[in-house]
Amino acid sequence: MKRPALTTAARIARRAWPLAVVLVAFVFLATRLGRSPTEPQPVPSRQEGETIARRIPPPPGYDFVRAQPGSFEEWLAQLPLKPGRPPVRLHDGSEKPNQDAHHAVMDIDVGARDLQQCADAIIRLRAEYLWAAGRYADIHFNFTSGDRADYERWREGYRPLVVGDNVSWVKSAGRNESYESFRDYLTTVFRYAGTHSLSAELSAVPDVAQMKIGDVFIRGGFPGHAVIVVNMAEKTETRERLFLLAQSYMPAQDIHILSNPTDPDLSPWYSLAFGDRLKTPEYTFRRDELRRF
Repeated sequence: MKRPALTTAARIARRAWPLAVVLVAFVFLATRLGRSPTEPQPVPSRQEGETIARRIPPPPGYDFVRAQPGSFEEWLAQLPLKPGRPPVRLHDGSEKPNQDAHHAVMDIDVGARDLQQCADAIIRLRAEYLWAAGRYADIHFNFTSGDRADYERWREGYRPLVVGDNVSWVKSAGRNESYESFRDYLTTVFRYAGTHSLSAELSAVPDVAQMKIGDVFIRGGFPGHAVIVVNMAEKTETRERLFLLAQSYMPAQDIHILSNPTDPDLSPWYSLAFGDRLKTPEYTFRRDELRRF
């Protein structure tokens, strides 16, 4: 007997089922691994493995500066690093032209767009810490226009409407507490913030000798630049202090631990007694450009 012709819907289903099986299997495996195949994942600050503190011990005679448990300082020192010394990659996956500036690379995604640059990477780290700590009301940054972008408002479904230099917030979505929505908030902040706005909202540290982990050397401008202190060490007898720096740059790229171009024997550590100018591999800051959240 002649086989009846398949309906259009049946033909589509017949062709699609192998792909569907593969997709279901992929989702199943992703679920077994504890993550969605598409949802972004929070930055994993952990107490063991390839972390800044474990990979980069202080030089002989120095000990780590103690950080309060649960603090931003402790969180930064426990951020994960990629094994070895891989190349710094740009947001499009290509290698950064200058591969001589870094000592190690953080195991943190940079995103697919040219947005997570120098100030944005610092905003990302600060926001990720606050989000992980459940301190949602403390997550807020300023746009270059000076307008404040509160994450709490974003969670309630409000979105910024930017027309020229004017910013208004419009209720256009439902309440969303997911990490994916939080990353969407950060993408918006990256788009409208930068070194100019971040330097204006941070507090000046009058004496660089009072440096803390989490402080930022920043020169606000277009583009300007910014680096963040991610760990510190101290010599007990003399109180001499050292610090580690991390940065992203332009174009958007992996956040990386900077090498010390002026003292290779001390690298990647920097001495707090650096003089009037702090020379990093790709930028030089003044001593008075230290700021704090």
